Amino acid sequence: MRHRDVRRYYFEHGEELRRYLTRRLNCAQTAADLTQEAFVRLMHGKPVDTMENPRAYLYRIASNLVADHFRGVKLEPRVIGATLWETVPDDAPGPERALLARDEVRRLERAIDDLPPRQRQILLLHKFDGLSYGAIAERLNLSKNTVMVHMMRALARCRDRLSED
Repeated sequence: MRHRDVRRYYFEHGEELRRYLTRRLNCAQTAADLTQEAFVRLMHGKPVDTMENPRAYLYRIASNLVADHFRGVKLEPRVIGATLWETVPDDAPGPERALLARDEVRRLERAIDDLPPRQRQILLLHKFDGLSYGAIAERLNLSKNTVMVHMMRALARCRDRLSED
């Protein structure tokens, strides 16, 4: 499997696989270790483009690792050499992109701060606390439609404010 594919699979399925292993093992640390080992084995396996279902293959690796763990089979520690890691592209943003992103976040914070109190409250409850419109309506003793109108207005004001700067 190409290293870029492993990185993509890790970001897409790593957390999900770790939670699955935590449920199976009832130990977060062991689950984290086996998650890492599963991706190392995936990296050294056959190319992903030849697999019918790479996600299923990853879970098969993880299931085999769980079985080995319960049988008491000791894993050989795998050390990935520096040269191998150097071939894995770094997707982290550079300093310039990080600075631009921080500036964008500050602009968004100012736009949110400038919203009328009710719109700001609804936007924060929905976007940052993850509450549904119905839950917000119940919490604030408003109708769901009123919450939706406030949300639409808040988003429009933020969009307008961000396009001004």
